[in-house]
Amino acid sequence: MAKTLIIPGLFGSDEGHWQRHWLRDHPDAALVEQVNWNRPRLDDWRDALEREILRHGIVDLVAHSLGSVLVANLARRPLARHVRSALLVAPCDLDPTDRLHPGAIDFGAMPDLPLPFSSLVVGSLNDPYMPFDRLRHVSTRWGSRLVDLGYAGHINIASGFGRWSHGYDLLRVLNGIARREPARAQPIELEVMDRSPVPSGLA
Repeated sequence: MAKTLIIPGLFGSDEGHWQRHWLRDHPDAALVEQVNWNRPRLDDWRDALEREILRHGIVDLVAHSLGSVLVANLARRPLARHVRSALLVAPCDLDPTDRLHPGAIDFGAMPDLPLPFSSLVVGSLNDPYMPFDRLRHVSTRWGSRLVDLGYAGHINIASGFGRWSHGYDLLRVLNGIARREPARAQPIELEVMDRSPVPSGLA
């Protein structure tokens, strides 16, 4: 049975974040801990993720923001063969992220290789960390399916996402696809499956 690994982004996922709810709602899931959440270095973060993959064997990855970019950096890594699926929520684009948090991230260039496992990108029309046109491009490069949540900000606490049970449904759908299509279909854009409430001023 695959182990679900929860992979936060820059600064980690604070209490109340949907990833923290996921861990409570699914006690069999595990958090990928990083030594330094505030100054991410790709080599350090990738080493931590790969140690967890090695420890658990076959895994499903549930990533947010910079965590999604971390997962995309597994594209040519040998341990990618242990990944069954990846749910990539609100991936950040490294250039605007660096402008918003100058000097915080040492992640190199944005990964753009096709992912060798089934993946689903969940994005937003008004994410300050990733313009939607850019998200479409990145999703295509990664070979990922794309779900548009509408005006959902960065799909985090600030944009109204605490417990997000729809994410559980998306992972189940993705794993069904992974079982049926071991050779991954071409990327497609899925219709909006859910538009969670967004606080006023974010739309």
